[in-house]
Parts: sequence; C-alpha cells; structure tokens
Amino acid sequence: MKAFFLFIVLAVFAHPCFSQSQKAPAYPLITHDPYFSIWSTTDQLNASPTKHWTGNDHSLTGFLKVDGEIFQFMGADAPSFDAILPAGDEESYQAKYTEVQPAADWMSEGFDDRSWQSGAAPFGNIDGVSKTIWRSRNIWMRRTFDSNTTEFSAPLLKLQYDDDVNVYLNGELIYTAGCCAGKYRLLPLTDKMKSLLKKGRNVFAIHVVNTGGGALLDVGIVQKSAPSTQQIIKLAQQKQVQINATQTIYDFTCGKVDLKLTFTSPLLMEDLDLLARPISYITAEVQSNDGKVHQVLLSLGASTDLATNTNAQQVSAKVFTANGLSLSKAGTTEQAILKKKGDDLRIDWGYLYVATATGKQVHQYISDQSKPFQVNAITQKTGKKLTLHTLVNLDAVSSKPKTQVLMLGYDDLFAVQYFGQNLRPWWNNSGTENIEQLLAKAWKEYPSMLKKCLATNQMIRQEALKAGGEEYAELCELAYRQSISAHKLVKSPNGETLFLSKENFSNGSINTVDVTYPSAPLFLAYQPELLKGMLNGIFYYSESGKWTKPFAAHDLGTYPLANGQTYPEDMPVEECGNMIILTAAICLAEGTTDYAKKHWPTLSIWADYLSKEGFDPTTQLCTDDFAGHLARNANLSAKAIVAMEAYAMLAKKMGDLPRYTQFDEICKGYVSKWQSIAEDGDHYALTFDKKGTWSQKYNLVWDKVLNLNYFPSTVFEKEIKYYLSKQNEYGLPLDSRANYTKSDWVVWTATLANKQQDFEALIQPMSHFATHTSSRVPLSDWHDTKTGKMIGFQARSVVGGYFMKVLEGKFKGK
Repeated sequence: MKAFFLFIVLAVFAHPCFSQSQKAPAYPLITHDPYFSIWSTTDQLNASPTKHWTGNDHSLTGFLKVDGEIFQFMGADAPSFDAILPAGDEESYQAKYTEVQPAADWMSEGFDDRSWQSGAAPFGNIDGVSKTIWRSRNIWMRRTFDSNTTEFSAPLLKLQYDDDVNVYLNGELIYTAGCCAGKYRLLPLTDKMKSLLKKGRNVFAIHVVNTGGGALLDVGIVQKSAPSTQQIIKLAQQKQVQINATQTIYDFTCGKVDLKLTFTSPLLMEDLDLLARPISYITAEVQSNDGKVHQVLLSLGASTDLATNTNAQQVSAKVFTANGLSLSKAGTTEQAILKKKGDDLRIDWGYLYVATATGKQVHQYISDQSKPFQVNAITQKTGKKLTLHTLVNLDAVSSKPKTQVLMLGYDDLFAVQYFGQNLRPWWNNSGTENIEQLLAKAWKEYPSMLKKCLATNQMIRQEALKAGGEEYAELCELAYRQSISAHKLVKSPNGETLFLSKENFSNGSINTVDVTYPSAPLFLAYQPELLKGMLNGIFYYSESGKWTKPFAAHDLGTYPLANGQTYPEDMPVEECGNMIILTAAICLAEGTTDYAKKHWPTLSIWADYLSKEGFDPTTQLCTDDFAGHLARNANLSAKAIVAMEAYAMLAKKMGDLPRYTQFDEICKGYVSKWQSIAEDGDHYALTFDKKGTWSQKYNLVWDKVLNLNYFPSTVFEKEIKYYLSKQNEYGLPLDSRANYTKSDWVVWTATLANKQQDFEALIQPMSHFATHTSSRVPLSDWHDTKTGKMIGFQARSVVGGYFMKVLEGKFKGK
C-alpha cells in the first residue's frame, strides 16, 4: 500500500504544465455523462456550491481539520428554505384550473370555480415532472390555502412559470412577467404583498401563457431556514488550478499544511470499457508547510442531490462495506427509471456511491446537512437533501505527503430507452455486472489508470500545441471532458455501438445530427468507433423503415428516450450533408470503406436528394436555426457540395465508377457556379441573392481536411482575409446579421487558413472569451463577440469541434 500511495504522489506531480493557473468559465470536476456531471462555477473551489451543468446544486464539500482548526477547501453552503406553503415539487396539492377563457373576475376571492377542473401541481407539458399535463396556450389556476398566522419574518414567493405570467393574491395582482422561469424563482414578498395574506382562507390565482416550447406552473411560499450552529470554519487559500484533458488539479494552503486536490475522470477513448465506467477519483494529498508535524483530519461530503432531479425528492441512504471498500450509497425512494424526458432535468433513479478503502482511520456517516467531523453519526437514513460523509484521520502529517483517494460512482441501472427498449449502460450491458465489484476493480486499477490518464493528458496537449499554439491547446484541454461527457455510451439491441448525445440547454434532443456534426473532429482524431456510435442510430432509423423520408432525420427523440424524432421541423439539406460527410471522414480515419459499404443504399438516397435540392436551398432550417430560416444560404449550399464531393470520393474508392463519374461532374459544375453567384467582391455573400452580406463558410473546411480539393485555395484565402477584418474583442461573428458567434464554427473557419498566424489570430479571441467571460457555466458555444457573454447553450458536446485543426494534421496526406 505504501508503494501504491507513493506512485500517486509522483503521478499527480508529473503534469508538465502544473506550474501555471488556468481560468475557465466553469471547472470540470466529475464528468461522465449528461446526468453524472459536476462542475465548479467560480475560480475558487470554496467560493460556491458545486453544481450540475444545468446550474442546480450538486454539492461536494471538503474540509481539513489541522490541529483543531477547520479549513473549507471545496464547496460552500447554499441557502436552505422551509416551506410555509409547499409547492408541488415538495408536496402534492390540488388546485382548480381551466384552459378556457374564464369570466373577468376569475381572480377574485369569491369567484365560483366549482365548474373548473381539479388537478395536482406542478402543471405543465414535461412528462414525468408535470403531475397535470397542460399542452394548450393558456391556463388559469386557483390555489386555495389556509394560514394560521401572518407573522412571517421574510416570506418568499416560490414560483415556476413558462412563459408569461400574472399572479394574484386574494384578488390583487402581485407579480407579472413576460418571460419564463424554468427553475423556481424565489421572490421577496413586499410589505404590501404580506398585508394581503390573512388568517384563514387565501387564494392564489395565476394565469400563464405558453408562447412555445415548455409549459410550467407551480406556486408556494417559503422562508429561509435558520442557520444551524457550527464550528468556526476558515476558508482554505487556493493558490492555483490547472485543467488538462482528464484532470482538474487544485493547490491549497490550509494553515500549516498544504493540500493538493485532484479530480480525475478517466475518459480514455482508446479503452471504451474504461471510458464508460461511471467512476471518478478524488485524490487529496496533504503535507506540512512549516517543517513540523500536525494532526490532520480530512472530511469529504457528497449531497444526495446528485441522485435527485429536485432536492425535494425523498432519498434513502446507507453505509456498508464490500470487497475491502467502505461504501456510502444513496438514491430516491421512488426510483422512476426513465420516466422523465427533457432538457433541464437531472437523474432521479439509480444510485450514487462514495467509496474508499476500509480501515480504522476511515469513518462514513449520513447527516441532514453538511456536518463535517461528527462522531456518533448514523449510517442509515431516509429523508430529503442528505449528505454522505467520509471522514479520514490522516493522523500525524509531516513534510512527507500523505494521500487519500476516494471514488464517486453512479449506477444508473438503465441508461436510455431505444425504440421502446430500455438499455443498460455499456459497462453492464449483459445485466450480470455489479457496481460494487466495479468499484473494487476501479480501486485496484487506479495506479495503471492514472498512468494512462497522464499519457492522454500529454498527448492531447502536445498534439493541440503543435497544431495551433498555446491558446488553442488550452481550449482543446477545456473541451475534451465536456464533449465526451455530453454523451451516453450503450450498445444497441443488435450489439452496435451507440454514443448518444444530449442537446444540452438547447432543447434536450437525443442523438441530434447537427450536434454530432460539430462534435465529430475530437472523435475522428482519437476514436472513430465513437463517431460511428453517433451515426448508427440515425442509419438504423432510416434503414428499419421507421423513418421514411428521403433525407436524414434530425434526432432520435428527447433525452433519454430515443424512440424517434421529436424536433418539430426537419433540416433536410443539413442532416443529409452531415451524415455523408461524417461517413466519409470515418472511412478516411479507418483507412477502409467498410462503414460506407454497409450503408451505401441509404447514403445514395441522401446524395441524390442533395444533387436535386442542395445547391440552392429553399427556405429551411439549418444547424444555425437560432438565427432563423434562410433561403439560398451559401454556407448550407457549400455543405451540400462538399457532401457530394465526399460521396464521389467514396464511390471511387469502392469501385462504383458510374456514381463517381456522375457526382464528380456535378461537384465540379456546382463549385464553379457557387463561386460565381456567391461572389461579392472581396468575399462571398451570406446568401446567393443578397450582396453586401457575409457569413463564415465553415462547411468548406471538409473540402480541405478530407483532401477533396474541389474548391480552389483562393476561395479560402479570400474569405480568411475578409474575416480578419471583421473580428470583435471576443471573436468573429457568425455572419453579418448579428454580433454573436458559434465558437466551434470559428475554429473550423480558422482551419481554412493556410498561414499559422492567421489561424492563431482567429483563435485568440476565442481564448479571450473562455478566460474572461462573465457567464460562469460549462463552456458555452454561442456568445456575443462584443460583450463576451453567452447568448445560450452550455455544456454541449459541440466543443469537440475545437479539434478540427488537430484532425487536419492527422488527415494530411491520407
């Protein structure tokens, strides 16, 4: 065991770039899939609660007691609230409602609502969350409640609504808003509002207008909980933080000892079994900084929020031992497996585990709140918002480091539903594996796993550094874990790899083709099998006859239910182009056309569609759909042309000479025509019919990266020169319509540059955004180039597109 810990110490120190501190919009701590995902959203790890990428608290806490003094190095206490009038997420209540325009006095206290329907809150259109389904445009709701007192110190209105809302209390309007609140808002009740409350019967009357998308309605009243009595706790001094591909490493001073805290998520693409293993490591390494010996206790806490969608859900937790490990386990009592679908949701089935080696120095227990350094605490409990504690007595700590390793794991039991069949996670595809045995295996393999992580860290950094320079390399390091962990790895019923993305904070779709497309470079560069896993489901959807249109589907459903497209509108040219280009890229990466041969009839249908509809697209959505519909889109046309080029390349390699000749001639004609009608002096226009406009022609990058070479290099040179004149402080706008950009597309556009200095000039503002944005969320790919603030989207897999420049180098000469 001593040799084991010595290796850990040396390995953690081994990172060649640990001497400097990095900044990020948010710092990845635990990253595995769209549900098991924990981040720090402040530069100091102990300045805020750690969070799920959606922004909900997924609290991890850490403390050191040094000679009796307590220092907090991780997490912060989030405010807690007591319910005066519980909302529907805490306690089911019945309310009256109607979806038909009521009488004008519907909000008054004495209104007769007996003809209205009764329903349980919350109201909305989110399956598994909304207890009363509401899918129409309007809803009027009345909640009657009794109050024994009006003496509340600082009551807060707890309100959830989507979209526009008017709230009345006892007939008086107290709140109105013309936007949505997907999460519950806590709004202070003014003295005037409080004066409306009375002993006895009260009525909330609420009108919500659903202008599109999600529909939500719930209401309650809460007040802040009284603070619990705690020991005096000091904040540890954070000295630096470093992010690499698989680790985030913090350095702290806790009085007279120093602490190195390392989070390792072994997302190693060369080993899919290891990548799919839902276990991360937290390594705490402590040593004296004054040459003396100090008595040190380490306390780490994990909130059961990690296993719930909301902290109002009841959980059951226990402590036990198995396979030489001390284990804490927690999960909801409901265990609603795969019952909820949507975007702003977290897992509330399966079980969270905290594990470390057994020993007399290790004590695990459960509490209602974050209470470190308890002695006679309980080991089994049912309740809400519990904390799993691990207390380790490190005893006498000198200048020789002492190390403690903990593991966090999550057994989701079933991961996704695929055309009606619930699929287990990759690591337990057979259904015969056991998470406790997997944790024991992960503990045993920690030294060898860490060696692999350090090698991957080095490889990712060095290849990105060589391709694009220091700032580009740091962007790639930041993107690596985010991109991989926005997917779930499973096997289809017929044994094919499925690597299913979640369209994070966009619409929650599963396996969206135009999310796969920008994500692809990372996986093409390091593991094409994972990209196949992103395409296999879409091919199956068409080839099974479940999708009958002559173009590719947009998605397979809403995460985690992959039962067929749920997006309301098709993107025919976009998705056909994406699928053909990426299939060709897989074949180039693998050096064989086997994957294309398997799907050749389907690819041919899509190529024929593009040959008729792709060059001059009609008004339709493309992947930049947030910018609205656009006809005669020159960049979308470029995608169609490059996809046909890729199809021609595949036909030639497969010996299908008639199809090669046909599409080779089509592509040559289209390339010439494109240059002619898109030309706008010193650049190419946004659309074929609107001169004086411009856009990033990022789709052209595949002509260069796949070595297709139908477009002359002068097209790229002209565009790059023009782009360099259009940059703002935080990057190159997407096009002439607005100041916002998509950072993944900027990297693709920059890869069109033949001069390294031009590439780096386009990347520098992207790096500036990542290190200076005020939007403290996992990296957003859609931001304003003048303010540096995110417009929307966060934690998405598309940042895998940052690896396009790396991919260009790997494909060069192929």
